[in-house]
Amino acid sequence: MENQNQNNVVAQQALPNSTAILVLGIISIALCWCYGVIGVTLGIIALVLSGKSMALYKANSEAYSVGSYNNAKAGKICAIIGLCLSWLVLIWIVVYFIFIGALITSLPWDMMYK
Repeated sequence: MENQNQNNVVAQQALPNSTAILVLGIISIALCWCYGVIGVTLGIIALVLSGKSMALYKANSEAYSVGSYNNAKAGKICAIIGLCLSWLVLIWIVVYFIFIGALITSLPWDMMYK
């Protein structure tokens, strides 16, 4: 069954999860500085949801509104940006702790307590 108004024009509906994709993408950018883990998680969720929504739109584009498709595209772009930033922060934290660990182990501990 299709939604039709009085002029026999098919009413377009919003893509499922298009707003959620956009919100998750934006939040993944905003929270990428939280050790990277939250941003990576939200970015991956947004990318998976956007893949499903894009496939739905490509299969039946006349049933869904262009605005919701644009929201899903913008959310996908934000998710990619948030994912990249989160991975960079996560890599930076790992390198930082490796550097600090190497610095601490290279100190002459046996000479300090004599």
